[in-house]
Amino acid sequence: VLDSQYGMYVWPCAVVLAQYLWAHRRSLPGKRVLEIGAGVSLPGVVAAKCGAQVILSDSEELPQCLQRCRSSCLMNHLPHVPVLGLTWGRLSPELLSLAPIDIILGSDVFFDPKDFEDILTTVFFLLEKNPQAQFWTTYQVRSADWSVEALLYKWNLKSIHIPLHSFGADKEHLASSSLPGRHTIEMMIISLAQSEGT
Repeated sequence: VLDSQYGMYVWPCAVVLAQYLWAHRRSLPGKRVLEIGAGVSLPGVVAAKCGAQVILSDSEELPQCLQRCRSSCLMNHLPHVPVLGLTWGRLSPELLSLAPIDIILGSDVFFDPKDFEDILTTVFFLLEKNPQAQFWTTYQVRSADWSVEALLYKWNLKSIHIPLHSFGADKEHLASSSLPGRHTIEMMIISLAQSEGT
């Protein structure tokens, strides 16, 4: 049911990211995965079911979303998956004490442009601590004016576009929504840009 809190609904981006995880399920056992802005946690739940060591997170300011993460884990027989309150752009003790990670997940976190830099600040911090890690993210193209390219450059990050057809997510029932508005979904993998001379 659509709720006023973004994190209380399974958005099409979550379904597409879950499809990507399923397509790469053989590479997930033993991987350390953090989902940011997890909400109902579909991608994180799929990763955990595929054998990854998953931590779910959402804003510490949204206790309903954190409870939704916990409920999703219980409903999917994953009672031991940790749920952390991590607020984008804030260096908290929880963020500073995170164990090493291999993959950061984020579905539809690039929703409101005012949050873009806070998201990428957090992602950059995590990638600096884990230089081989990647940020797998799906997003809806809501406006041609919204872009993260300049922020990626500012934070020394690079992105690779992942075509939806390459993992079977271009099907109407996966990448569409009955909600009003435009719903073109894209996927990219963000990582640290290599510095000059390395």
